[in-house]
Amino acid sequence: MDASYETTERTDLLQPLVDQKPPSDVGLESVLTESSLPYRRRVYLGACIEMKLLFRLALPAILVYIVNSGMNISARIFAGHIGGKELAAASIGNSCFSLAYGLMLGMGSAVETLCGQAHGAHRYDMLGIYLQRATIVLALVGLPLTLLYTFSYPILVLLGEPKSVSYMASMYIAALIPQIFAYAVNFTAQKFLQAQSVVTPSAYISAAAFLLQTVLTWVTVYVMGLGLMGIAYVLTISWWLIVVAQTLYITSSQRFRHTWTGLSWRSFQGLWSFFKLSAGSAVMICLEMWYSQILVLLAGLLKDPALSLDSLSICMSISALSFMVSVGFNAAASVRTSNELGAGNPKSALFSTWMATFVSFVISVVEALAVMVSREYVSYIFTADDEVAKAVSDLCPFLAVTIILNGIQPVLSGVAVGCGWQTFVAYVNVGCYYIVGIPVGCLLGFTFNFQAKGIWTGMIGGTLMQTLILLYVTYRTDWDKEYSIKETIVLAIVRIAFSVRPKCLKLVDKRSYKLHSFFCCCHNAVKRIPRQIDLLSLALRIRLASSSSPFFFCFGAEALLFVWTKLRVKVSSSTLAGQCKACNFEVLCS
Repeated sequence: MDASYETTERTDLLQPLVDQKPPSDVGLESVLTESSLPYRRRVYLGACIEMKLLFRLALPAILVYIVNSGMNISARIFAGHIGGKELAAASIGNSCFSLAYGLMLGMGSAVETLCGQAHGAHRYDMLGIYLQRATIVLALVGLPLTLLYTFSYPILVLLGEPKSVSYMASMYIAALIPQIFAYAVNFTAQKFLQAQSVVTPSAYISAAAFLLQTVLTWVTVYVMGLGLMGIAYVLTISWWLIVVAQTLYITSSQRFRHTWTGLSWRSFQGLWSFFKLSAGSAVMICLEMWYSQILVLLAGLLKDPALSLDSLSICMSISALSFMVSVGFNAAASVRTSNELGAGNPKSALFSTWMATFVSFVISVVEALAVMVSREYVSYIFTADDEVAKAVSDLCPFLAVTIILNGIQPVLSGVAVGCGWQTFVAYVNVGCYYIVGIPVGCLLGFTFNFQAKGIWTGMIGGTLMQTLILLYVTYRTDWDKEYSIKETIVLAIVRIAFSVRPKCLKLVDKRSYKLHSFFCCCHNAVKRIPRQIDLLSLALRIRLASSSSPFFFCFGAEALLFVWTKLRVKVSSSTLAGQCKACNFEVLCS
């Protein structure tokens, strides 16, 4: 099973590591750094190049996310035309199931960071390993989620939801449980493709599945009379059809012969390391998605829970649909940023960030205006109840503000994923959403009796605070430092690994050199130094090292590959060659 992979890996490693050039778009970086051109001319040319790259990634990704979200919205529409309780049950069921959706999507987004930077640094052989490793981790995470959803009825009753609605919602959730493992495969495969700028096939597959789901749902509801359960069964089948189609495409296409080399036992290595990296992404995405879903759950505790649930679920469906446009730019911005940083183009990474944010903001303003213009009619897509339609119309100004904020925030979060700042953004989300937004919303909604409008006002305040913080951090980021610090970490870890065990290394003969000793040496050295002190001390060792120092050692390309994988950072090969030469490192590609 590993034979083909080992052949490919051996062939790649026999080539000189320092001669590999990152496959980045040189045109954009050269335009932005061309001092002979006027500033406005550079911005104009850079915008033309970046818009072409951005939309080539974003448009298919937007279609994929809109279709995926549209599958849940379609289920709500059919449920709403069956009855009010069915709509409430489907809304609560989808809100509860967003726990699994957000967790899987968030953990899968770690593949964006790893595969994006690996692709930018020309390490194609690692993409398939990351894909398999992520799928294994996500499938294992799905096991406790399955157990949790099995007891959804008592949990919903404990949260104060009406028993009749809770029972229908729990039955709906039970039929959706197989989707958890479909998410585990689908989201990692999507990120694997996006990291290689391959997004159109996923769009075609998702669109075909959406059309099939719509037809089959109509048949199960109006022809077979299966009602709410028929909607859930068709939704689960549709997700698994997407998984099968994407898996066949990746494994059979010659396009991925360098990035997918078959199943490998190496994918079982470093599972815990991947889990720790992906946990930050998962928390970041989950806190964003649960934030809006908590609004729906809190609505069930208001004076008129049925009306509040129906009106808010319709608004959340519209918000989710518009949010998918921003998530598409999120994915594009993450890929562009990670690729450019991995290839050593910090100016291109910064320019891509602001272009993606600006375009997504303009689109969100247009969407908000469209919602306000159609506020009297848009709710009739979901329901025929005039009272619900009036309640939705009253909430549309809050919906418009939410759409505009969601046009900026997800793109900035995507940039954070591309840079590997997942944990920082998770802290920001916790503070803004759950320490500020929800408490203020509950205070306005329940204590001051503003009902749904009060809850939503508090949540808008939390989102606004988060957006301003991310804008400030992105603006203040030193992108040249963001790139160079990754180089420093890699080279510092290599050097400290050898300095910790100098006696062993002085006796090393390159013919009898065993990689296992190097791995253990590296691993033990890193473990001894606390992370926060680690960066500063090791960086100083590299920066202050004298080029004439008699600190000469030899190591193979596979040893460097270990450091690459362990630290999850990428360095361009030309920079690596220069730094190694300055520090008296010799790279042996044997």
